[in-house]
Amino acid sequence: MNHRASILRAALERRKALVVPGCHDALSAKIVESAGFEAVQISGFGLAGSLLGKPDVGLVDMNDILHITGHIARAVRIPVMADIDTGGGNAINAAAVTERLVEMGVAGVNIEDQVFPKRCGHMEGKQVIPADEMAGKVRAMVDVRRRLGDDIVINARTDSYAGHGLHEAIFRANLYLDAGADMVFIDGIRTRADIERALLDIRGLLSVNLMDAVTGVKTELIPIPELARMGVARVSIPVASIMVMHKALKEFFEALHRSPTGILAGETHWASGFQEYTGFVGLPEYRALEREYLPEHAAQELAPAGRR
Repeated sequence: MNHRASILRAALERRKALVVPGCHDALSAKIVESAGFEAVQISGFGLAGSLLGKPDVGLVDMNDILHITGHIARAVRIPVMADIDTGGGNAINAAAVTERLVEMGVAGVNIEDQVFPKRCGHMEGKQVIPADEMAGKVRAMVDVRRRLGDDIVINARTDSYAGHGLHEAIFRANLYLDAGADMVFIDGIRTRADIERALLDIRGLLSVNLMDAVTGVKTELIPIPELARMGVARVSIPVASIMVMHKALKEFFEALHRSPTGILAGETHWASGFQEYTGFVGLPEYRALEREYLPEHAAQELAPAGRR
């Protein structure tokens, strides 16, 4: 049984608005973990930006998604939720991808009912596949989970709200729950009133997306304690990591380019110190392994100056 999946499932079933920030690579996942969050999710929006420098419009290859997902799952101890967009194709493809995720020890997975190529949930022009086709994908994923004896959490996202309204989104959410999904997510839902209606009418766990926790984009920003009192199971904040990285790098390199000396001497607020960063990514532990396992002469050659 997947221990981290069981931890995630128990946390979601409390319906206390478990905050699950997004990450775009292993380093950002480690930072989410170090900040104290109980779980992290992989952002498809973030992967498209960090891997390709492109928008989230279905350009990232599934093999790349799975490769990076594996790195992230190995980098942290907290539960990781994968993002497989539309599942890589039909129900058979979604099942095959789920099997790969189980092998990685991933705790949960988000799959959506958009037409491929998909686009970020807060972009315009989204289209959705027939509801029964998406339900078939969910059933296939559930069967893989059952066959492998795993506990991976399946979160079924519907993007039907924007084009078809709340009633259709609730209908689809319940259909996907009936197919075996553990949690559902109405992407782009706008108001507190609509969230409250969804909580009343959906027969299972509901996730709410606050995008970056700063602007909200399309969904009304509601304080987390209020969402917890309402009974929301998960609050995703998926794009903050890539947006924060974009702003920080953009401002730093613009300042560096403007500097008449070509350097920013003494302006330490721009970046982590070398020792802080290398400590965070585990260099001291790897140095200890070198001393433990390498021949003495090799370990001495690798030792920093002054420590030989």
